[in-house]
Amino acid sequence: MSTPVVLITGAAGGLGRAIAKRFSQSRWRVTGTDVDKSGLHALNTQVPLDFSATADLRSAANCHELIAKVMASTGRLDAVINAAGVWREGTVAHFSEEDFDQVIGVNLKAAFYLSQAAIPHLMESRGCIVNISSDAGRQAYRGSAAYCASKAALNMLSKTLALELAEHGVRVNAVSPGDIATPMLDYQAERYGKGNPNAYKRELLSQYPQGREARFLRPEEIAELVWYLCQPHAEAITGADLAIDFGLSAGK
Repeated sequence: MSTPVVLITGAAGGLGRAIAKRFSQSRWRVTGTDVDKSGLHALNTQVPLDFSATADLRSAANCHELIAKVMASTGRLDAVINAAGVWREGTVAHFSEEDFDQVIGVNLKAAFYLSQAAIPHLMESRGCIVNISSDAGRQAYRGSAAYCASKAALNMLSKTLALELAEHGVRVNAVSPGDIATPMLDYQAERYGKGNPNAYKRELLSQYPQGREARFLRPEEIAELVWYLCQPHAEAITGADLAIDFGLSAGK
């Protein structure tokens, strides 16, 4: 049997890197894409990538071109992990069109178009798609309407794709983490923390049911769940939105 191939978007980010490492440890062939060229180069020094490319996945044409390049390089595709994501804050009344388009483009359109382009090849391999969503796709947060909307839509995209592709042996799931200790969280705290990123992070942790014991998720914890969902023994899991958030989205 040929070695399976995974494609990871946002591969240069904190979560993308952890996912790439987890699949590589299991001897999958790893391919990745990101808008960060230097980040991809750094990843390739840690994980041997069979293929990597910078790409703006907000357009269907770019997604189809990327999948064609992956197939030309590897000859097969067994899993697509849509891990690319961006965060922007702001009330609806003051949210810019540019920020809205960025959030919807990266968090939703990219996953839609890349999945679309990958479908024929995943049908052939009876593979799977894992979309990285968020607890913000399960519950609303003030000042985060665009992000919440993008992740809620991603959850429903995952469920719809799961129904459409089930008869072809392709599984699709969403993973909805809480806050993860990554450079994206650091950026978020620096940009929106009003000069006090540590206070911003403490406010995030104050919402968790663990109280003083609350901590941010480690990227490796999400990577382990993503890897599991791509294994043959997880064949019964499709159309699911799996929370990994310390109970944050369970209720107040």
